[in-house]
Amino acid sequence: MTARQVFYEGRVQGVGFRYTVRQIATGFDIAGWVRNLPDGRVELLAAGEPDELIAFIQAIRDSALGSFIRGETPHEIPPPSSLRGFEIL
Repeated sequence: MTARQVFYEGRVQGVGFRYTVRQIATGFDIAGWVRNLPDGRVELLAAGEPDELIAFIQAIRDSALGSFIRGETPHEIPPPSSLRGFEIL
């Protein structure tokens, strides 16, 4: 299992970004969360098998959200042990 923290920049707040990411997550075997940040970015933390995680992040890019994303900064992190399901924080 691996985990990634991704920061999205652009017009990513006020467009249903978090709700769409949560909906996309239902199609993947991943756990994590997504939240708005005070500086206008959105933070995603997702954990799962490497191929599943890569496909999930690509599905976000390929969705209608892709047109709102102007920057994406991913970081591989140690997988948190307490994640269950996928939620909006």
